[in-house]
Amino acid sequence: MSAGTEEHPQTWLSEAFEVFPPQLNPHADAAIAHLDRWTEQYGLVGTAAARERFARADFGWFAAVTYPTADEDGLCLIADWFGWLFLLDDQLDDGLLGKDPARTGDLMTQIFDVLGGDAGALPEGAPALVTSLADLWRRSTATSVWRERFVEHVIAGGLAARWEADNRVRGTVPDVASYVENRRHTGAIYVCMDLVEVVERLDVPDPVYRSESFQRALRSACDVVCWTNDLYSLDKETALGEYHNLVTVIQHADGLTAGQAADRVGDRIAQEIEAFAGYEAEALRAWPEHGGTLRTYFAGMRSWMRGNLDWSASTRRYRDAHGTPADPAGYLEEVLIGTADGGPERSR
Repeated sequence: MSAGTEEHPQTWLSEAFEVFPPQLNPHADAAIAHLDRWTEQYGLVGTAAARERFARADFGWFAAVTYPTADEDGLCLIADWFGWLFLLDDQLDDGLLGKDPARTGDLMTQIFDVLGGDAGALPEGAPALVTSLADLWRRSTATSVWRERFVEHVIAGGLAARWEADNRVRGTVPDVASYVENRRHTGAIYVCMDLVEVVERLDVPDPVYRSESFQRALRSACDVVCWTNDLYSLDKETALGEYHNLVTVIQHADGLTAGQAADRVGDRIAQEIEAFAGYEAEALRAWPEHGGTLRTYFAGMRSWMRGNLDWSASTRRYRDAHGTPADPAGYLEEVLIGTADGGPERSR
C-alpha cells in the first residue's frame, strides 16, 4: 500500500477494516447529552470556548460506535469515562503535566487512592480529575476480580505515562518494541476493553482472561486501536513536537520518510486485523465452556477496532486548530490536576 503524506489514512485502511461492519448505539444522543451535563457538574471543562472545543471532539458519539450494544445507562457511563480518559490523556500528552514526572506521579497517586476503594474520603479541594473519577468508580459496578484487573491496568498506564514523561525530559525517542508495549497502556485501551465487561455484564474468569490465547487476541485488538489513532493524530502530535507515535518512532528507527513510516504502520494494522481472527478462533477452541461470554467480549473488541476508525475519521479533535502553547488542547486548566506543588488547587 502507499499512503503518502497527503493521503487520508482511511482511504488506504478501509479495505482492511471491511471485516468489521460499522455499528451505532441507538442511545447515542442520550450519552452525548449526559456527558455534557456530567462534565459541567464536575467542573471538568470550564470556559465556554473550552466546552465548545471539547464538544466538537464528539466523545459521546465515540462511545456509541465502540459500545453499540450497551444499554442507555451503560452508554452514559462509557461516555463519561471517555471524557475523563481523554482529559487525562491531554494533560499527559499536551499539557505541562506530561513534561513533569514528579507531578505526573503525584496525580497518579491520587488516582490510585480513589481506585483503592476509599472514594468517599477525598481530601477537601481535591482536583476535578480526582473527584470525577470517584463518581465513575462508584458507578462501575463489577466483580472484585474485574476491579483488580482494572486497577492493574490503570497502574500500568500510570507507569507508562511516567515513562513517556521521562523520555520527554531526556529527549529520548523510544525504540519500536518499547513503544508498542507502552502504547497499549498510555492509550488506556486495556482500561477501555475492561469496560466491555461492565456494560455487557460479563464475568470472564481470571484463568480464561490471562490465558495466552485470550491475551493474544486482546493485544492484537489493542494494537490495531492504538496504531490507527497514531496515524490520525500524527499531524497534531508532530506540530506539538510529540514523538510518542508509532509513525515517528519507526521513521526515527529505520531512517524513513514520514510517508514511508506511515505505510509501515498501515501494513502492521492490516496484519494485526488478520491475526486477530485467528487468535479469536483459538481462544474459542480453548475455552468452549465459556463460548458465549467470549463471543460477546470479542464482539466488543471488533466494535472497538471499527468504531475507533470511524470516530478518528470524523472527529475534529485531530483537525481543529489548537490552543496556546501553554494549552494546546484548548481546555487544560490547572483546576483539573491541582497546583504545581502537588497539592489540590482551591477554587478560583
